[in-house]
Amino acid sequence: MGSKWVSYKSNVWVDWCPGCGNFGILTALLKAFGELELDPSKTVIVSGIGCSGKLPHFVNVNGVHTLHGRAIPFATGIKLANPELTVVVCGGDGDILGIGAGHFVALGRRNLDIVVIMHDNGVYGLTKGQASPTLPLNAKTKALAKPNIQQALNPIMLAVSSGYTFIARGYAFEVEHLKNLIIKAIAHRGAAFIDVLQPCVTFNDVFTAEFYGKRIYKLEEDRLWDPVVRRAEERPTKILKAIEKSMEWGDKIPIGVFYIDSTTPAFEERLSDRLKVYPKVSPSNSIITTVDSKPIINNELFEKIFSEFIVKVQLNKHDTTVQ
Repeated sequence: MGSKWVSYKSNVWVDWCPGCGNFGILTALLKAFGELELDPSKTVIVSGIGCSGKLPHFVNVNGVHTLHGRAIPFATGIKLANPELTVVVCGGDGDILGIGAGHFVALGRRNLDIVVIMHDNGVYGLTKGQASPTLPLNAKTKALAKPNIQQALNPIMLAVSSGYTFIARGYAFEVEHLKNLIIKAIAHRGAAFIDVLQPCVTFNDVFTAEFYGKRIYKLEEDRLWDPVVRRAEERPTKILKAIEKSMEWGDKIPIGVFYIDSTTPAFEERLSDRLKVYPKVSPSNSIITTVDSKPIINNELFEKIFSEFIVKVQLNKHDTTVQ
């Protein structure tokens, strides 16, 4: 691969705190893009609000910095409008599993071909360290006056139950390992989720690099571990194994691929079963305005896309119809 990834790095100053785990995630993403040699004009990074939300500014591809918790619906619209794009969502655990949790579940149900990379540090870093949805009950970080009063969400378990067909966990300071997970997620056809354990050096003094360094191990080191669904009847067993492994959090914390299912059709395939011309005809390749930006009312195009859904009703004896 050499230094191809350098061409994907923008000239914008990276202003995260020194030592932040986000640097590892950014480096892994750049290396993955470089190894895949993605076309920058056909690649989109979508982010929400938070420290992770700045990431699109640091990568030389199309970037969309959206609203808090709304990165996934923005990405959904982008992907459906232009199915040829590689779409990656980057967001914090607060952004994606707090205000954005409903959208996270909806993407899994649809199994749309989008990659979600969650920067998981257990706190709302940009707003001074409040407890996020992944901080365990009774954990007390430096910014909390008292221990966390709420239960934590299990991101892997939620992704499995929502319908994601590629589910993995990475660690921000295992850059090469994380790079390989991102490559696999992009290559997967369907909704992909990577939960990235990411130390926050400023506000989370519990789940530190030292904490993870003593506990992290790679799932692929276990020769018996097999997360791949090859036949539909294997799904229940593989799902239960993924959930069981996701609950392993103590002296040992697994990273790697928890679940892969290529037998479930992606949302694009389901949609093309309804709209026969999709994705050959989509908003991205349809002329909708004139050269001076005036909207075009293209009834022929409309009928081509929705022909089987148009109902013609006879109004009178002259055989006049309405659509």
